[in-house]
Amino acid sequence: MAEASRILHSTLIASFHSPQKTHFSQLHHVHFRRNPTHCSVSTSESAKNTTVTETIPWGCEIDSLENASALQKWLSESGLPPQKMAIERVDVGERGLVALKNVRKGEKLLFVPPSLVISATSEWNCAEAGEVLKQNSVPDWPLLATYLISEASLLKSSRWFNYISALPRQPYSLLYWTREELDRYLEASQIRERAIERVTNVVGTYNDLRLRIFSKHPDLFPEEVFNLETFKWSFGILFSRLVRLPSMDGRFALVPWADMLNHDCEVETFLDYDKSSQGVVFTTDRSYQPGEQVFISYGNKSNGELLLSYGFVPREGTNPSDSVELPLSLEKYDKCYKEKLEALRKNGLSASQCFPVRITGWPQELMAYAYLVVSPPSMSRQFEEMAAAASNKTSTKKDLRYPEIEEEALQFILDSCESSISKYNKFLKESGSMDLDVTSPKQLNRRLFLKQLAVDLCTSERRILFRAQYILRRRLRDIRSGELKALRLFDGLRKFFK
Repeated sequence: MAEASRILHSTLIASFHSPQKTHFSQLHHVHFRRNPTHCSVSTSESAKNTTVTETIPWGCEIDSLENASALQKWLSESGLPPQKMAIERVDVGERGLVALKNVRKGEKLLFVPPSLVISATSEWNCAEAGEVLKQNSVPDWPLLATYLISEASLLKSSRWFNYISALPRQPYSLLYWTREELDRYLEASQIRERAIERVTNVVGTYNDLRLRIFSKHPDLFPEEVFNLETFKWSFGILFSRLVRLPSMDGRFALVPWADMLNHDCEVETFLDYDKSSQGVVFTTDRSYQPGEQVFISYGNKSNGELLLSYGFVPREGTNPSDSVELPLSLEKYDKCYKEKLEALRKNGLSASQCFPVRITGWPQELMAYAYLVVSPPSMSRQFEEMAAAASNKTSTKKDLRYPEIEEEALQFILDSCESSISKYNKFLKESGSMDLDVTSPKQLNRRLFLKQLAVDLCTSERRILFRAQYILRRRLRDIRSGELKALRLFDGLRKFFK
């Protein structure tokens, strides 16, 4: 799941993005029925006059078990072998797979057959719609998003009805945060920018599909069905549930049943296709007793990345892969601004960059960027080398160091770190008295939940910055105390020879 969402963000949506922007409020959907025989939508007069709603007409509440038994029954009848797990309400993740029997460490579980896997090669109920998308070379992610909506709209006429009915109606994803909520709760975190960019990409992808394909085939892709709200839903499902199966030629797929497994930061087991058993499996890295929730890993992701795609934040200090994005900037008043900016752009970087900082330290790329920012005009010959190291494009893997500007570079990073800390301090101080400004109890619960997620994220990210601040101050103190000792020694020698 982790790698899938990263690849979408970096390639597929970006290559399918339209410059036109559409606000969420401009596109809505109404209740509808599809005619599976003619691949078209027939909307009754009463439905046409129905007040527009923003509720997706399929799926269930994210913590609901109402469709779990029907899903398990359908999977069993469709070829899923007997399982050692069942869907239950759990403490971590609302719903999850819980062991029914003793599970050994190193045991393979699931064995979901390929016939129950949804991928870009899955058969369309409306073959004509699928053919139109393939003729237009629609990439796998937008293709799967459209396929999911098409099948969902068929309701019980779709073979995937029981699976889709068990999917969350509103996935816990930052796609479902409003711009006001992102600005209000995630102002201190760089994950806000990632969320805005992701929403923009999804909107752009939908607009491109609508303009190039949907508007030309309204009988196959009516706007009552294929609209921005349904695409937000389908992309939210893909971000949180799509996996890449290396042993199936790297195919992206939705794997029913397997996608009910929740993430644990300390688990190191992943889904993949097992050729010997001809099913999607995972191998446990620990034993489980009956009643215990069984976990897999969504990948080595930070708390911010987990919130971005999956809508949850692990407890502070429990995620060994956690990191925080530290923004660094080259200021325009720099005497060598043009030369440094040119070197950065040549290596695919800009005047403002973010670098990950972990509890254990920061990457060499961050240090190289800091060297470039503080370097004087006399070091102009090294600008290119520093920029290449900052972009990780340098052919040599040596530890790049410039002792003559080490102190200035560390001080620059410390200043940036403390600037970020002050933003977190401000948010966390104000969050206790933050006016939620809602009247509906349901909306109040939502706002309280989002605020708590933001508090948890900011607390964990600030913790990393506090550690970085401590390390930076200590290194600067050592450098300066060493310089002071050297000056005192030099002064003593000078007096001696006098």
